[in-house]
Amino acid sequence: MTLDEYIEQHSSPESNALSQITHDTNVYQLNPHMLSGQVQGRVLAMLSQMIKPEYILELGTFTGYSALCLAEGLTDNGELHTIEYNDELEDTIMYNFSLSPLGKKIHLHVGDALQLLADNGKGLDMKNDILFDLVFIDADKREYSDYFNLVFPLVKKGGFILADNTLWDGHIIDSAYDHDKQTLGLRSFNDLVRQDTRVEKVILPLRDGLTIIRKK
Repeated sequence: MTLDEYIEQHSSPESNALSQITHDTNVYQLNPHMLSGQVQGRVLAMLSQMIKPEYILELGTFTGYSALCLAEGLTDNGELHTIEYNDELEDTIMYNFSLSPLGKKIHLHVGDALQLLADNGKGLDMKNDILFDLVFIDADKREYSDYFNLVFPLVKKGGFILADNTLWDGHIIDSAYDHDKQTLGLRSFNDLVRQDTRVEKVILPLRDGLTIIRKK
């Protein structure tokens, strides 16, 4: 037994809906490793349950697994807005959301996150006074710094930003990846957050690295 298997066995299991999404993603998608998976999914769900957000923003939906995990902590009238660039995934995402009653709380936006978030998130077509309690960044690694700068004013004071893949399978400190654009994007993001005195932050060595950022 590996340590990862031990951790999975001693963590709460996936719901039936999430289990089906895991299966279908591994069978039908080209990059199933992009799925959050059981352990990270339970971490996202637990963090959301502790925060009890009214509004959540997710950048990078993929097949909808992480969105459903995050939605577990929403208030009764809460909403989750998720952005996916790949329009070919839209039907799959909407079907997966239909597998859970939480799917009714999730609004899918298909398009470029940088464009949708411009002008204080005007592209999301939300009320002007809405601020997010929780943001999950898991989209194009080259654009993480831009995402952070765009979402920061949309997060309420005391709110949280979670950023996935911030250790990038160890590439973040590997000189062999000094010319890799995704690695460089993540390094720039990590340095940006490190130097930002407006936030508290910690990187957890969970899966591929998860940064928890709290807006002061």
